[in-house]
Amino acid sequence: MWIVLSFISALCLGCYDISKKIALRENRVIDVLTLSVCISTVLLSVPWVLSRVCPETMTATPFYVPQLDLAAHGLVVVKSMIVLSSWVFAYISLKHLPLSVVSPMQATRPMWTLVGALLLFGERLNGWQWLGVSLAIGTVFVFSFRNKQTIRNTRHTPAGRYYVALVLAILIGACSGLYDKYLMRSYDHNAVQVYYTFYQALMMLVVWGIERGIRAKREQANWAKREQANWGLELKGAWWVIGLISVFLIISDNVYMLALRDPDSLIAVVSTIRRGGAVIGFAYGLLFLKEEDPWKKVACMVGILAGLICLAIGSM
Repeated sequence: MWIVLSFISALCLGCYDISKKIALRENRVIDVLTLSVCISTVLLSVPWVLSRVCPETMTATPFYVPQLDLAAHGLVVVKSMIVLSSWVFAYISLKHLPLSVVSPMQATRPMWTLVGALLLFGERLNGWQWLGVSLAIGTVFVFSFRNKQTIRNTRHTPAGRYYVALVLAILIGACSGLYDKYLMRSYDHNAVQVYYTFYQALMMLVVWGIERGIRAKREQANWAKREQANWGLELKGAWWVIGLISVFLIISDNVYMLALRDPDSLIAVVSTIRRGGAVIGFAYGLLFLKEEDPWKKVACMVGILAGLICLAIGSM
């Protein structure tokens, strides 16, 4: 069952990436990230409130949110900081780089997760699983190698900083995956998801408020104008897609954590399948955004799909 949940998570994660790309076209990273996290908090507050008001009824459903002790809350706060750091760098890179470049680069995250899984959790893969991981990650590395000249030419330009942000997002995201496996050994997946989202919202609101205050003081020359400064979200274009970001992320994270709770699940396999959702971003970037080098990216997409098929066969 955990393999099916992993593929569902991958599908939702691909749609999540597309929603982010659309929302970031005309909007600032901090505004999109803050609003999406707040929407997620509002949605997840429903099962949390119901679990407090009528626990007997909710325990019979898959949406019950149990309480966590103080130590667990501390661990969840750490998770919130790790995930939020990864998201900030990922959003920055996604706003300024082609989706068909960001998606395959993000798909290298399972390689780093695999190393951690082998060293920290003693996971062992069978032949099909090794073939699948090697195909998926190897294909992405070939793609990255073929684009190394582009990256080398841009690393000392304004675009270069966005590749650095992308690399940081990948490495921090890999740490997050290993930390998730650790948390799922001891804590309920609903509780972890709900509380880490709550903490993220608090963190982002603080950061957003500070950023808005600094901008208002910098842009306005006197107190009279400063009092008239716009403290609201500056949303443009298809801003309503931000709601879809929250919905797809909630579903993807929930089934992903549920998959990790299975004692037979392997974080190396789950993570690779989940990042395989990059093929959806590939397809969108090539078909609708008309991004460059389509055949290279199609070949990369086929390689990732082949790897995912091998993983599915080896996990049956």
